[in-house]
Amino acid sequence: MHKHTLKQLSSLLQNKQVSATELAQHYLARIAASPLNAFTHVDPALTLQQASLADQRLASGDAGALTGIPIAHKDIFVTRDWRSTAGSRMLENYVSPFDATVVEHFKTAGMVTLGKLNCDEFAMGSSNENSYFGAVKNPWDLRAIPGGSSGGSAAAIAARLSPAVTGTDTGGSIRQPAAFCGVTGIKPTYGSVSRYGMIAFASSLDQGGPIAQTAEDCGMLLNAMIRFDHKDSTSLERAQEDFNRDLDKDVKGLRIGVPREFFGAGLAPDVEQAVRAALAEYEKLGAILVDISLPKTELSIPVYYVIAPAEASSNLSRFDGVRYGHRAADYKDLAEMYKKTRAEGFGEEVKRRILVGSYVLSHGYYDAYYLQAQKIRRLIAQDFQAAFKQCDVIMGPVAPTVAWDLGDKADDPVANYLADIFTLSTSLAGLPGMSIPCGFGQGEKNAQRPVGLQLIGNYFEEAKLLNIAHQYQLATDWHQKSPV
Repeated sequence: MHKHTLKQLSSLLQNKQVSATELAQHYLARIAASPLNAFTHVDPALTLQQASLADQRLASGDAGALTGIPIAHKDIFVTRDWRSTAGSRMLENYVSPFDATVVEHFKTAGMVTLGKLNCDEFAMGSSNENSYFGAVKNPWDLRAIPGGSSGGSAAAIAARLSPAVTGTDTGGSIRQPAAFCGVTGIKPTYGSVSRYGMIAFASSLDQGGPIAQTAEDCGMLLNAMIRFDHKDSTSLERAQEDFNRDLDKDVKGLRIGVPREFFGAGLAPDVEQAVRAALAEYEKLGAILVDISLPKTELSIPVYYVIAPAEASSNLSRFDGVRYGHRAADYKDLAEMYKKTRAEGFGEEVKRRILVGSYVLSHGYYDAYYLQAQKIRRLIAQDFQAAFKQCDVIMGPVAPTVAWDLGDKADDPVANYLADIFTLSTSLAGLPGMSIPCGFGQGEKNAQRPVGLQLIGNYFEEAKLLNIAHQYQLATDWHQKSPV
């Protein structure tokens, strides 16, 4: 069962070859036996209740393409019946009174929730080691990180613990774990997917998206995810579209922009080799490679690590021990209660970002740091627009290396930040980006660790990215390889 794509599962369900209940039981058994620590909360009784409702819909002929298919949600999306922790002690036992809009969309479509997925605390991290609930392991190599912050999401797809998952991407948190776990993930244009009920990290960057086995699967999920939501002030009014409508178009004459800055010093030779081989595959399919430049790429790290922490320090001020979440046990007055609560409730990386963010927003530093970062952010977005005059899509590596070992960069936050060099600029510009599997590293250690190819499109070009990815997946079988 777990080898099937969403499209195949959908047809099995529609043709009554398998029931939603049987599917749910199959995946729940896999989750229970898994050593990966990918889930933070599973409740089989609730899952089977949803599966039974899906079976009723399937029997009555009132089913859509996703009805009865299991899904698991990154623990950044709040859910009514499962805990919503954001991977933090601060929200360790929090159960939301409402569903995030994204969760609601999938419920409406009849999908069956398997549970909540582990992630870096408040989505801050590139390795999933910042979770209060412990690190997630990479299913390809249990010594390796799965990537972050959507590490539980990507690991769950790779290990076939769920056929569909949600993730969120603030600076690469869908694309990088998808690359490290050898699966397909897409971050749509900023504002496409509702942020209502998504526990906020950096509001001008956060964007939800799907991770699955194939581009076609991701398109099916985007069809349910992307809707205007009046409850989210940054939600864009987009005409309803079928994101899989162009999957079968060929890529003859497609101009692929290859940014010089993505292939310089710092890129591991084995990652470069896998990415270049993928580009050569596209040339075989009739695409043309165009040399382009994104000169502000190196500035994306300092800009992101000013803007994102600034927004985080503001967003996380609501966790004060008063309204909900963790509260310190003994304190003399309100000020001490705030201090103790936040000191106990937040992990090291979250504290680090709150401090950096509060500093760059403080009087005397706002102009020097925050305002400058916003100006450079505009220049980064302009770089992309200049590049898109020369090409139709931009391609390159997702990360400079394959997944590193658990604990390798734990004491070096800057080394973690530098690993996001190829994904941050896309987020700062608000562009859609995706990762598709394109090979493995080399050498005794890395030969089992996947490499991802990054595709970056212009605004609202998700359907085009999915088409380009799908054509590659028809010609290769990297997306079919699985560690299980």
